[in-house]
Amino acid sequence: MEELVSKALTEENFQQLDRQIEKVQGSKGPLMQVLTQAQKIFGCVPYEVQKHVSERLKVPMSDIYGVVTFYSQFSLIPKGKYVISVCMGTACYVKSAQPILDKISEIIDTKSGETSADGNFTLEATRCIGACGLAPIITVNEDVYGKLEVTDVPGIMEKYKD
Repeated sequence: MEELVSKALTEENFQQLDRQIEKVQGSKGPLMQVLTQAQKIFGCVPYEVQKHVSERLKVPMSDIYGVVTFYSQFSLIPKGKYVISVCMGTACYVKSAQPILDKISEIIDTKSGETSADGNFTLEATRCIGACGLAPIITVNEDVYGKLEVTDVPGIMEKYKD
């Protein structure tokens, strides 16, 4: 995982972040905007990026860390090329979301909350996605798959194999 973070911490990426900071500097409450851009540029918001943002915006590190760890849109470690979210809300759970999560975990050889060794997949067990009528449901990045059965999982995952 450290290798993936190191690859993202390029001078070019920091310059790109600085350009984003310049756009919002002086505006009211730019921290969320900057952190969102940092997440897009680096794929996560590790310590080095938080420190950079802290220095540029003159915001205490504790404030930045608090925001990054509070909001689920931010990650301290890189997420995979494909982020797979398995809804474990009540409707999905009672309609067998757990076996679906287990099957995905088996196929990509990655536990929930982790990123695969090749950096292609991040598997997340989420609470309610808000599509209870499609239960059980998963998302792969922006793609939504509903009314799933365990037997559907291998075909879905095949679409994302590089």
